[in-house]
Amino acid sequence: MSQTVTSFKTVTPRFDDVDALAGALFSWCAERSIRLRSQEGVSAAGAVIDLFLSGHQTQDDLLAALNQRDGGDIAFAS
Repeated sequence: MSQTVTSFKTVTPRFDDVDALAGALFSWCAERSIRLRSQEGVSAAGAVIDLFLSGHQTQDDLLAALNQRDGGDIAFAS
């Protein structure tokens, strides 16, 4: 019997990181008149975190990547 081990990238967020994540999310939602606590807002929050973990570190970079991922419909895989 084999055992599968999954490794996760360990990230210790700094204040600047949290600022970048929140700023990108707030901007993206405001541009689209989306409430943060709506299903779309929650999906966008998950996408911002995914994008951060994949290497997008600044607010501008996160927002640009989120806009590219948008495609008109929110269908994020979080």
